[in-house]
Amino acid sequence: MHLARNLKNRHLQLIAIGGAIGTGLFMGSGKTISLAGPSILLVYAIIGFMLFFVMRALGELLLSNLNYRSFADFAGDYLGPWAQFFTGWTYWLCWIVTGIADVVAVAGYMSFWFPELALWIPALGLIIALVALNLPNVRNFGEIEFWFALIKIIAIIALIITGVVMLTSGYISPNGTKASITHLWDQGGFFPNGFFGFVAGFQIAVFAFVGIELVGTAAAETENPERNLPKAINSIPVRIVLFYLGSLFVIMTVMPWNQVDPSSSPFVAMFSLAGLGIAAHVVNFVVLTSATSSANSGIYSTSRMIFGLASHALAPKTLGKLNHRKVPVNALFFSCTFLLAGVVLLYAGQSIIEAFTIVTTISALLFIFVWSIILASYVQYRRKRPDLHAKSKFKMPGGYAAVVMVFAFFAFILWALAQQADTAQALLITPVWFALLAVIYFFIAKKKA
Repeated sequence: MHLARNLKNRHLQLIAIGGAIGTGLFMGSGKTISLAGPSILLVYAIIGFMLFFVMRALGELLLSNLNYRSFADFAGDYLGPWAQFFTGWTYWLCWIVTGIADVVAVAGYMSFWFPELALWIPALGLIIALVALNLPNVRNFGEIEFWFALIKIIAIIALIITGVVMLTSGYISPNGTKASITHLWDQGGFFPNGFFGFVAGFQIAVFAFVGIELVGTAAAETENPERNLPKAINSIPVRIVLFYLGSLFVIMTVMPWNQVDPSSSPFVAMFSLAGLGIAAHVVNFVVLTSATSSANSGIYSTSRMIFGLASHALAPKTLGKLNHRKVPVNALFFSCTFLLAGVVLLYAGQSIIEAFTIVTTISALLFIFVWSIILASYVQYRRKRPDLHAKSKFKMPGGYAAVVMVFAFFAFILWALAQQADTAQALLITPVWFALLAVIYFFIAKKKA
């Protein structure tokens, strides 16, 4: 049995948008602004520009063979079974780590409205809901993600329109500061915290882009991928400019970067300044749906990835079972079981914030590994199958030169992560995962031989 191609074009487009807009934009942008100042606009633009090439490489490879279910499949084809094993399981861990963070986040957002409620109740409720949402056919997942992504889009567009109105009408804040584009350079310059402040922005901002490759996992269950996948990938730069740069631009022109509170959402602050008294409730609802959407996407993609691995004997055979709706039900339950760690984390004590910094950095590092494997597969595809590349109607722009540029950028990100003690700690922990995978793969290869 094969996965069903039940996702329509509108589902894929909105899954692509949802994957490109993380909860980090709503909650983490205050901290990134405080670190990099107005230069955070350049940070997001550079990351988005680089990842666009990764997505184009992904698109060309997936469309070169419509039997590929995900990037783990073409990694196995061009780099060998080890790459499929490492990529599939690493991507699984990426989303489990992100999903655990989302479970904890949802419990925190619910406590905003229900402070007396025990934290484990909404956390466990979310995990049960995720199973229920993913058990019906894939179109059900697409429909839910469509509406979740729509909520995020409406919130960001509302913020941008509000900001533009405040900017053009000469809004003056309660502390006497007038909204002005000059805030981008008159509060210590475009790089107010110098080069290392600019570098610090990358450490957090790169995590906001995890999930951008989700559209590649959904491609195996999409109607007419030759038409819909290029459309979804090509619109990513427009989305980044509009949603990331547009929202951060209006935030920093209405209130100077040094007046943005790093510990709270600048979205709440903006709507509050505009006189929307229920701003905190509205943004809490948006981030709640955003975190739920992220966890839902994670469970969807990990279940498909594990299904693919099981099909190639790189995961237990029972995880490759499809139910009558063509949903990999055992892989779904397997992934959801690991999210229960999020319920345990809620009671881990005061060190939870420190743990989260390490957890999100580990996740970012693992995603960089996955993105690198996509590029390495592209290089091998060009060498081994020049005929397929020549026939491709969706060639990656820049070719080999673009691959070298993006790899150099990833090296820069690794260097940036090594500059802070907490993120450097994650750099030391992450190799343990790859050592574990190497040991497991050694025994799998031995058994197959």
